[in-house]
Amino acid sequence: MVKASKALDRVLVLEMVRVTEAAAIAASTLIGRGNEKAADHAAVEAMRAAFNELEFDGTVVIGEGERDEAPMLYIGEKVGTGKGPKIDIALDPLEGTTITAKAGPNALAVLAIAEQGGLLNAPDVYMDKLAIGPGYEEGTVGLDKTPTENVKALAKAKGVQPHEIIACVLDRPRHEKLIAELREIGCGIMLIPDGDVAGVIAVTDPDTTVDIYMGSGGAPEGVLAAAALSCVGGQFQGRLLFRNDDEKARAKRWGVTDLDRIYHLRDLVKGDAIFAATGVTDGSLLEGVKRRKGGCITTESVVMRASTGTVRWVKGEHHPG
Repeated sequence: MVKASKALDRVLVLEMVRVTEAAAIAASTLIGRGNEKAADHAAVEAMRAAFNELEFDGTVVIGEGERDEAPMLYIGEKVGTGKGPKIDIALDPLEGTTITAKAGPNALAVLAIAEQGGLLNAPDVYMDKLAIGPGYEEGTVGLDKTPTENVKALAKAKGVQPHEIIACVLDRPRHEKLIAELREIGCGIMLIPDGDVAGVIAVTDPDTTVDIYMGSGGAPEGVLAAAALSCVGGQFQGRLLFRNDDEKARAKRWGVTDLDRIYHLRDLVKGDAIFAATGVTDGSLLEGVKRRKGGCITTESVVMRASTGTVRWVKGEHHPG
């Protein structure tokens, strides 16, 4: 268990839920409307407004892109009142813009906070990711092993056969070889269309039946998922992937010197952290936003804290007025 942070006051745990709820409710008005940009913009505006009501000196370290790419919640933007503890923030106001536009499953409003310097400022490139849930010896799986070796090692640690393991993988052409190798050994695969933060977090909840997450996705989303795993004792490894010299140069601007480094959980999230997520659409982890007769809106969220290992499931009812 990590040491409790003096900066992360207990009150902030529920305040973070209010922030993700605001973003999720705003995005939900665009579910199924086919407009990804509008849904994302609504979530961003609502999250920023909610942040600016909070008594802290917050800095976005993982956000909507660099300043010239995003009008708000960009990397380096200050949020909050400017008074109180200095907080680093990783966020994705709408993780699953395409999902939301198409009314698919597992869209989330997500954020993580830590003390200043506690979250890796990951460049906006791809990351090869590997994650398992709590209860396994450190080093059970690793990016230095093949997918087959990792499935067999996890199966042995779980006390089952490899064909009884379920892997979650993003459904992308780049994962064709990975999927073929997993199926060759009989491993079950849960293919997801988008939303790999939810995919990684799924390994922490036995009800999802997911044992391991494999494959590449966004590096910023990797840090967000690692923050969640840091709260419940899971394992995560990530390695940055670069498609061209421009991406390598971008990484170096953010202080990345070893381009082949394998990052472990505590490299990505140092010390205490709070993770919060609210469902936008229904998913394996959370129910989505629902609008009831009379104007009542219901939400479902999860909030976790690393220093206490506490996981809270929060059902919200938001009445008009």
